Amino acid sequence: MFDRRVEGEELTFGVSGRLIMNNLVMWDRQTKSLWLQITGEGVEGENKGQTLAGVPHTQTTWAAWREAHPETLILDKGGGYRGDSYDGYYDGGRKGVLGESNDDDRLPPKDLVVGYVAGSNAKGYPFRTLVETPVINDEFEGDEIAVVFDERSDTGQIFERDVNGRTLTLSLVERTDSDIVLSDLETGTTWSGISGEALSGPLLGERLRARPSFYAFWFAWSDFFLEAELYEG
Repeated sequence: MFDRRVEGEELTFGVSGRLIMNNLVMWDRQTKSLWLQITGEGVEGENKGQTLAGVPHTQTTWAAWREAHPETLILDKGGGYRGDSYDGYYDGGRKGVLGESNDDDRLPPKDLVVGYVAGSNAKGYPFRTLVETPVINDEFEGDEIAVVFDERSDTGQIFERDVNGRTLTLSLVERTDSDIVLSDLETGTTWSGISGEALSGPLLGERLRARPSFYAFWFAWSDFFLEAELYEG
């Protein structure tokens, strides 16, 4: 998810129909520039070299989102849900339409990662590791972050661990029907692992700041970020 404002101009986007290393290429209607979905980088046209600012968001199941936000409005284009036409692709050996460009065997190609970008560097946090360790306190490129994962809905969030100048160390407390509850070692405050909101304790009223992240197959992530680090515990 990206902020669609560039140098004060609000752009509207569509799908170009093109692929670059299996990644969808967007276009903006104002300048006809082409943009990469995975990085938000302008790759052709007037806005070549610009990069859209990432916006923190929650990628989760509809059931989990509706449980947490029962009053949510939904964009309905008609027709209803007809299933996921990519089910066979997820489980098969095919690596995109064009095949992978960079054979990085640190993970199986179709393994999913929660990807994080800091400056020109990137790091992937494998789902298979997050299932075993649902809260990871990490430092990457000077950013003190926490990666939080709920395997029931494949919901991965990345938060800054700095609150009011103090770096917190987070751990899992419990899983409720609609959330994953955390606690910090420094103050004992409990936090929502989905929204980042403080639920109780000395820091009640504060919120962990979410950071932009991206779900991707490992082969796709490593194609675009050739020197990407991989969290290995």
